[in-house]
Amino acid sequence: MRRIISALLLSFAATVASGQGVAEPKVPKAQLELADGAPERHVVVPGDTLWDIAGKFLKTPYRWGDLWQLNAEDIKNPHWIYPGQVLVLDRTGSQPQLKLATVKEQRREYVEFLKKPISSIPPDAIEPFLSEPRVLDESGLESSPRVVAIQDGRVIAGAGDTIYTTEPNSAEAGQKVWQVFRPGKPLKDPETKEVLGYEAYYIGTARITRQGEPTSFLILTAREEIAAGDRLMPAPPKDVVSYIPRAPGTDIKARVLAIYGGVNFSGPQSVVTLNRGKADGLEPGHVLLTDLEGSKVDDRYKGKKTSYQLPTLGNGALFVFRVFDRVSYALVMSGVKPVVVGDVAHTP
Repeated sequence: MRRIISALLLSFAATVASGQGVAEPKVPKAQLELADGAPERHVVVPGDTLWDIAGKFLKTPYRWGDLWQLNAEDIKNPHWIYPGQVLVLDRTGSQPQLKLATVKEQRREYVEFLKKPISSIPPDAIEPFLSEPRVLDESGLESSPRVVAIQDGRVIAGAGDTIYTTEPNSAEAGQKVWQVFRPGKPLKDPETKEVLGYEAYYIGTARITRQGEPTSFLILTAREEIAAGDRLMPAPPKDVVSYIPRAPGTDIKARVLAIYGGVNFSGPQSVVTLNRGKADGLEPGHVLLTDLEGSKVDDRYKGKKTSYQLPTLGNGALFVFRVFDRVSYALVMSGVKPVVVGDVAHTP
């Protein structure tokens, strides 16, 4: 039975990839540029990501959907690709196209477990951020259980200790894993100075051991000491990030609000906070490009001073993976120089 299900899934994936039974794909605005040395075929292996594979075939990995000739509706859904599948580059049309090859394997008498699809970007680089950062309004933590005491009258608690909190509401009381947060600083738009939200600072996990008033929690993990006044919220599910890398459909101009961890500079595999979110049209999978603003220089010649504004240059790419209403998180995929707070990120 499992072999039959696997065969049906692979057959369905091949049908989607070849474009049968779907709407006419959207014609790309510009000719796709293949990467230097783009392979004719690639066998997907564990550890591959959509971004890595896209970079093997394209100079602009965010045009992965164009290479598959997917329409807008296809792009909104995760595009599953599995280890063992063979991707073939077709150069016969006006635009290059990527397809799944039909691979005939010798019949096997044992059952293979279904393989997990590859992710869009390195999962170990973003897994903590799929659930840990929370952007809330000013009263977002007020209704959450609050730490009122720690076992044995201690001032701080760590992993293995018990804390006592105000009682959670009945709808959340059955939640198995909770996260401990401390109210963070406001996230201000660098242009308008408006407060876009408050980032709750993640400090650990816990589970309920006794319900009531107060409620007892056992601390499972702790990045920092947990103290009275800290808050708890149910841990959300961690989504599989398999969204197709793509450019936003609208003209978006964002700025880097912060770099996660409180540093001022970030390189590849760092997470940055942007001052744009769902309300601005950003979605998981969107790719933005960052720029290096040209500096102002003064030139003195024959006693005369002339000022010049050097041109803005392209720097690198950001992959948006978690989106709130007015704020989003993105992974730095590449950069000529480090991304810094205040840098501009825009639609390619």
